[in-house]
Amino acid sequence: MDERSGKILGLVVEEYTRTAVPVGSTYLCKQYDLLVSSATVRAIMSSLEDEGYLHQPHTSAGRVPTDKGYRFYIESQMTGQNLSRQDEMELKRELLTLRAKNVRLARTTAKLLSALSGHMVMSGVVDRDEYYDFGLRTLLEDESISSRDELCRVAEVLDYIDERVDVLLAQVPEGETHIFVGKENPLDEISGCSMVVAPYRSKDGERGMVALIGPKRMQYARNKSLVEYVRKFLSGSVIVIFLIVV
Repeated sequence: MDERSGKILGLVVEEYTRTAVPVGSTYLCKQYDLLVSSATVRAIMSSLEDEGYLHQPHTSAGRVPTDKGYRFYIESQMTGQNLSRQDEMELKRELLTLRAKNVRLARTTAKLLSALSGHMVMSGVVDRDEYYDFGLRTLLEDESISSRDELCRVAEVLDYIDERVDVLLAQVPEGETHIFVGKENPLDEISGCSMVVAPYRSKDGERGMVALIGPKRMQYARNKSLVEYVRKFLSGSVIVIFLIVV
């Protein structure tokens, strides 16, 4: 893909993530200094659609990213994003409080991460088959998964998550954080969503997992940073970060 096409695709991803409205060529030309005509942008978007990166929901509508489009953006244009100072301070304060109270970290970190991200989060200790989820309501309220069939599939995954964790974790090396977009998802029932998954091993050797589930138009960089931070905390390695910051 040439640089100009990549830029147009990136702008479509970012605008659709922000507005949830299909993006048109005229809108992009008005919002950004692209130095080309609306007709040229429209031709580029048409080519991107032919190549499978964009999709036009209706003939008169703008375009939205496909799974392939999101994947290109994640691999080629998404820059690493550190947590904002506010997010980091809130996470650090809450996580240290939870650890001091000796509460069930798998449950409470899932609730905290869901509140910060605005998405559904699953967290658990694999060796104990102990899993928790929060934020299902926000996921079900998203327009992109509003059909009854999709809602039923999401609920099914939650009912049998203990039987599916091995399938999920087999796709992600321990200690890494990976993004699955749409149909890349190893859990077929939620192929209409994206997931940010992070397996970890605690200091006492227990295997755990954190997974954030949201619409495909999620803020991938921020969500990956949030999940990565929680993963490091649960594995114990984030303590080094605390000592540097304080």
